Amino acid sequence: MTAVDPAAPETGPSLVFEEKAAPHTWLDDLVGLATGTFTVALGLFLLHASTAVTGGTAGLSLLLGYAVGWPFWVLFAVVNLPFGVLAVVKRGWRFAIRTLVCIGAVSGFSVVIENLLVVDRIDPVFGTVAGNLLAGIGLLIVFRHGASLGGINVVALVIQDATGIRVGWTMMVFDVLIILLALLVVPWPNVLLSAAGAVVLNLVLALNHRPGRYIGH
Repeated sequence: MTAVDPAAPETGPSLVFEEKAAPHTWLDDLVGLATGTFTVALGLFLLHASTAVTGGTAGLSLLLGYAVGWPFWVLFAVVNLPFGVLAVVKRGWRFAIRTLVCIGAVSGFSVVIENLLVVDRIDPVFGTVAGNLLAGIGLLIVFRHGASLGGINVVALVIQDATGIRVGWTMMVFDVLIILLALLVVPWPNVLLSAAGAVVLNLVLALNHRPGRYIGH
C-alpha cells in the first residue's frame, strides 16, 4: 500500500470556484434584472396583501398607499424619481439608467401581478416574512447586475462604496425610521410584524452583498 503524504495537494475536481472576475453578458443582465424586479414585485404584493410595510422607498410607497389610497405602482415611481440625480452623480449614467429601468419594471410587474394573482386570505405572519424574503432576494439579484431600485438603495450603495459599511446595515437604520412612521396609519401588531420582516430582508442583503463575496461583474 502506498503511503499518502498529508501535505500533498488534493487532486480531482474542486467545489471551490476560481476567484477571477466573470463579466456578465447583456443576456445575463437582462435575465437577472427581469428576475430580480419580478421577485421584488411579488414580495411587495404579499406585503400589501398582509397590510404590512417594509423599509426603503418600497415601504414608504406602501405606507403612502395605505394613507392616501393611490396605487402602489404610481407612488413607487414618483417617490424614487428624486434619487435619480444622486444615482447619476455618484454611480454614473449606466447605473442610473439601469436603476430607472428597474423601478419601471417593478411598477409594471406590480400591475401585472395585481391583475393575475387574487388572494382572498393570507396569514399575515407568512405574508410579511415571505414578502420581505422575496424582496431581499430580488434586491440582491438587482444589485449584482449593476443596478438598484432607487431611493435608500442608492444611498446605501454610495455609503458602502465610501466607507465599506454593508448595504444591509445602512438600509436597516432607514427601515426602522420608516416602520416607526407606519404606526400613524397601520395597526401596531402589523407594525411589529413589519419590523421583524424588515430584519429578514436586510439580513439577506447584509450576509450576502459585501465586497469579495461575489465575483461576477
